[in-house]
Amino acid sequence: MTIHVDPAEVEFTAIRAQGAGGQNVNKVSNAVHMRFDIAASSLPEPVKQRLLALRDQRISDEGVVIIKAQQHRSLEMNKQEALQRLQELVDSVAVAPRVRRATKPTLGSKRRRIEGKVRRGEVKALRGKVL
Repeated sequence: MTIHVDPAEVEFTAIRAQGAGGQNVNKVSNAVHMRFDIAASSLPEPVKQRLLALRDQRISDEGVVIIKAQQHRSLEMNKQEALQRLQELVDSVAVAPRVRRATKPTLGSKRRRIEGKVRRGEVKALRGKVL
């Protein structure tokens, strides 16, 4: 199941990029600071809950996803990259995790475990002092 993020719900701010790049970096605002409010979005409620439950540093305490993209020299490409990273984040929580049901160990696995413990105990018993 793919849930698409509506670009109208995303707020873009053009900022100057950091790092090396010469004169272009110093005078052109090509990096993008993207903000996406999870609570105010049109995402389904279960997806919102899973997004807010994520331990991701890009999600603020107020429930706003903040992504900074400055990889490319053009503003449009940085916008596309930021949207793609947001879409990947939403896709990672789009499908609910399967509920794990506890099961009992099989008889064979119990036997193998005990045999291994007995074998290990015999090895350790042989380490005693020779009389």
